Parts: sequence; structure tokens; C-alpha cells
Amino acid sequence: MEALNQNNFCIILAGGKGKRLWPSSRKDKPKQFIDFFGTGRSLLQSTFDRMATVVPQDHIYICTCAEYVHLVKEQLPELNDRCLMVEPVSRNTAGSVAWAMLNIQKINMTANIVIVPSDQTIMGDGAFQKNILEGLDLVEQQHIALIMGIRPSRPEPGYGYIQMGNNHDRENVFAIQSFVEKPEREFARMFMESGEFLWNTGIILCGATYLRECLRKLFFELFAPGLCENHEYTIDQVIGFIERNYASLPNVAIDQGVLQQSDEVYVMKCDFGWADIGTWHALYEYSQTTPDDNILLQSEVVMENCRNNIVCLPKGHIGVINGLEGYIVAEQGDVLLICPKEDSSALIRKYINEVGIKYGEKYM
Repeated sequence: MEALNQNNFCIILAGGKGKRLWPSSRKDKPKQFIDFFGTGRSLLQSTFDRMATVVPQDHIYICTCAEYVHLVKEQLPELNDRCLMVEPVSRNTAGSVAWAMLNIQKINMTANIVIVPSDQTIMGDGAFQKNILEGLDLVEQQHIALIMGIRPSRPEPGYGYIQMGNNHDRENVFAIQSFVEKPEREFARMFMESGEFLWNTGIILCGATYLRECLRKLFFELFAPGLCENHEYTIDQVIGFIERNYASLPNVAIDQGVLQQSDEVYVMKCDFGWADIGTWHALYEYSQTTPDDNILLQSEVVMENCRNNIVCLPKGHIGVINGLEGYIVAEQGDVLLICPKEDSSALIRKYINEVGIKYGEKYM
């Protein structure tokens, strides 16, 4: 196997609460730490394994919050301690990326960085590796950021979309004309049929120098105008400043807060299969159905006259279901959810709020 480029690094974002997959994804063990498909590896572990094929394993950084440190260490004992970035408080992905990026620059000022969510699944490892390595080569040569995009296979309202603009000097790379976040289903259908839009995977590639410039506009000019303008400051001093002032950072995502405000951001039309395991509907679309179009996620079930459902029960629990169509049946610990599958994200947000108010946070 060809040696991996020592200039390439990866940041895996693993601090999310995974509320849209409640109750299987709970506050004490959210979706990135769960093995939904019976592979023996959680979504986080699978992401780590995948990224270790394109960047050196000791160049992979995990961003998470303090309450999940024990889960990261339990699932990834091979992770170097210096590569575990623990957020003092939750400040969305822009803050955690800034912190990890500065720690990477302590080792390599001109690193190329892949930023990847921990709650995705990829089909076609060879195509994934090829696209990522092509993208890393491009951002090493040019002062740009690159988002991985996938041609839509269905009108999915739960995903973000990127409208392609003019072609870049690479055949499969385009300027970005617009971003659209989670459109209504009919708009999603129009986007898919137009051929002008790609799904936004949230996988971002860029050089550390360019990323630092983008992040400085959001953070450092607001909270420490002289800190990054004066080159006498070391990276350790900048990291120390962020640690002391982390709670004051804006609570924004890296894509909306930084990349959508930057000029040199492009999208690559990629060849690999991709699914964001963020919602029950996405899990249904990705998984293998039974002859009656039901999805059984490691669940023991007797079903009769049932179609188009997704069932996720704990090991050792048996479900008997008759006459159900288009529903989610999910149980974890002390919570059982039964609700319509179509556009379930809004319903689940409502139920989480109601259960929290009526019965308490322990059911979250």
C-alpha cells in the first residue's frame, strides 16, 4: 500500500446529541456511538476506520464534549490522547474546528485538513478514497475550501443542497451558486430534477492556512483583535486564549457560519455513495428492506399485514405488530416511540420537548 501523505490531517466531529433519532439516540449515548446495522462498529468507529485509509491514523483528531470522552476512549482505544479535543462547553462545529485546527498547526503549519461528521455512512470505499485524495491534492495547490457533494437520488427534505455554478479548472469541481438548507419536499424534488444541485455531505477539505483565515473573521477579530494580527503570539498562546474564552465563542456551524461567508469555496461532485444517518427517514432509505418494505434494525419482530415501517428494539425484546403502515417503532431503555415515519423530525422535536417538560430530562 502506498504511504499516506504526512501533510494530511482529519477532524472528526463527534459532539452532537443526535436528538432526531430519539429514543434510540439518547443524551447519554447519542447516535455516533451506536451500531445501528450490526456491523460490530459504531458510526464513529466506522468513520475513524474509513479516514485511516486516507490520512495517517495519528493525524486523526476527534472533537467531542466532556460527557462523551469515556465513550470515545472506550470505542477508540488506539486514539492518541493529544488527538482528543474536548470542548469545555458545546459551541457547535465552528468552535471545535477552530480548536482542533490550531492544535494541528502546532505540528504542521501548512497541513491539509479533512473535516468530517461522525454520523454518516459511505458506500464505495475506493471511490471515497479517490475523491478525498483528489480534493486534498487540490486544496494543497490552491488557497480554497472544498465541500464534497453527491448527486441526489431522491427528493430528501432532511438534507442540505448546493447549487453548482461555473466549472472550476478541475472537471468535477464547481463554483457554488447557492446553499439551501433542508428544503420542503417539493423544492427538493425540483432541485433533484434540475440536475444543478448536489447534496451537501458536510465533508470539507481545505488547507490549514486558508481555514485559519476564514475562522479568524468569525472568532478572533470579535474577541481578541490583536491576537492573530500580531505574529509575536504563538499558537500555544492562541489555543490558551480559546480555552479560557470558549464559552464566549459564537454558537455557529462551520458551514453556515464560515464557509458560506467566504469567497473561495467550491464543491466537488463525488462518485461515492453517501447517507447522513441523522433521521429515522434517512435510516429507512439507507437500510435493506424486507419483502414488505419494512426495516428491522437488529430487532426480533413478528409482523403481519405491515408495510413501510422501521423498527428498532433493544436486544432481548420481541415485538409483535399487526396492521401498521408507514410508522417508526423505536424503543430504548425507558422510552417507546411509535409515530408516523413521514417527516418525523418535526414530530420528534415536539415529543422530546413535551416529554422533557412533563416527565423530566432523564428521558432525553
